[in-house]
Amino acid sequence: MRLHGLDIARFLAFCGMVLVNFRIAAKVTPGTDTASLLTNALEGRAAALFVVLAGIGLSLGRPDRAAIFRRALFLFAAGLLNLTIFEADILHFYALYFLLALPFLTASSGALLRTAAAVVLIGFISLLALNYEVHWTWETLEYTDFWTVEGFLRHSFFNGWHPVFPWAAFLFIGMWAGRLPLSSRRTQAHLVLWGTAAAGLGVLPGLFNPNPELAELLGTSSIPPGPFYVIAAAGSALAVTGLVLAITPALDKIGLAKGLAAPGRQALSLYAAHILLGMGMLEIMGQLDGSLSTTGVFVYSLGFCAFSMVLVWLWNIFAKHGPLEALTRWTTRFPR
Repeated sequence: MRLHGLDIARFLAFCGMVLVNFRIAAKVTPGTDTASLLTNALEGRAAALFVVLAGIGLSLGRPDRAAIFRRALFLFAAGLLNLTIFEADILHFYALYFLLALPFLTASSGALLRTAAAVVLIGFISLLALNYEVHWTWETLEYTDFWTVEGFLRHSFFNGWHPVFPWAAFLFIGMWAGRLPLSSRRTQAHLVLWGTAAAGLGVLPGLFNPNPELAELLGTSSIPPGPFYVIAAAGSALAVTGLVLAITPALDKIGLAKGLAAPGRQALSLYAAHILLGMGMLEIMGQLDGSLSTTGVFVYSLGFCAFSMVLVWLWNIFAKHGPLEALTRWTTRFPR
């Protein structure tokens, strides 16, 4: 039986990404108000939850390497196309995560955790050995020379928005979690408990760090993604997953579970929609110049999430899968 809780968690991750991405697109400077603080808390966390859930999905399904390889190629092509209009695209990174995971689809749970640790270690060593700021213009959050070989490799594996090292660790952690009996209340409680503990543990080094020069390495900001960011973000992702799975039966009893899960099953199409429709409308309204208030972009983001839910419900009257989900299924099932 499908775990609706995973789809609900995926929709929550989508909503978190909308809040963060719309603020970035609108060039809104974070403040100290409630809307800013809530959005700040989601930076790097919502996307990490997305990747962890993708890893869980790999473990729950049958490990068909050919289908996953085709899916990766589709996401890579879609991501490169998306990069022409949205520089913070995550789809082409997903493709690279999937390609890296191909040899580990049938690996033991212990091997998955060790691989996740190795990915984080490589990312940490890279931060120490290389210049993270190369190609970045921090004032405008623009990355120059992406379409060169050196720029593409550096962006994809080291200093892009979601570089393989260490972001692929979230996928391996999700693959490990997908091996657990997720429908068990005991497992759900453990995910909440240990995930919360990991999230708290990841924050501690930054709080007690007396050296400001080490703040970025010991902090939990996603830029640059240090090891304690990965620990904190992975912990919060597992805690949210366990919590949503735990409350889903209660949501099902009052008839909300399927309705909330539906947009989560079409997250890929909604991801494209939040760029084309959501950011497109901001551009039409002339709100991509930093003039929108933090509260204004927050309310707009929540409104778009509600609109997305209704849009999926209407779409499901005529079709079972979202347009991009259907296209992905077709590419992965194309005759070999």
